[in-house]
Amino acid sequence: MELKELYQEIILDHGKNPRNFGKCKNFTNDAKGHNPLCGDKVHIYTQLDSDKKILDISFEGEGCAISLASASILTDILKGKDLNVAKNIIDNFLNLIKERKLITVNSLNDIQKTTLMSLSGVKDFPMRVKCATMAWHTLSSVLENKNEN
Repeated sequence: MELKELYQEIILDHGKNPRNFGKCKNFTNDAKGHNPLCGDKVHIYTQLDSDKKILDISFEGEGCAISLASASILTDILKGKDLNVAKNIIDNFLNLIKERKLITVNSLNDIQKTTLMSLSGVKDFPMRVKCATMAWHTLSSVLENKNEN
């Protein structure tokens, strides 16, 4: 199987079977994101503990396969991560999508890196970049205690 096919398979799987979909119990922070160009919507919920660790993270939303897959991948990878590590992963992902920089976070295993890389192809489709990054920008606002409606 070629890498491109693997990436497509990962995106389709997360798009059709999103992980952590729904509102997590006892969430402490949340934010909404919306892409008015295509109608994609996302609502991110996080439960942070007193040590700033993401105990739980989930999302609700609707949109294209890329938007849903990206939100699913985000929640799957960041659940259980320390806030500083999560922010580093977010920055790495956004740099991957926008500037094609490589994933450099050491706290990710090879499967997690491959999963993040599956979304890297959207760079070739400028209209899809917002689809892939909306959930990540929304989570950034959650972690900074801002709310994007």
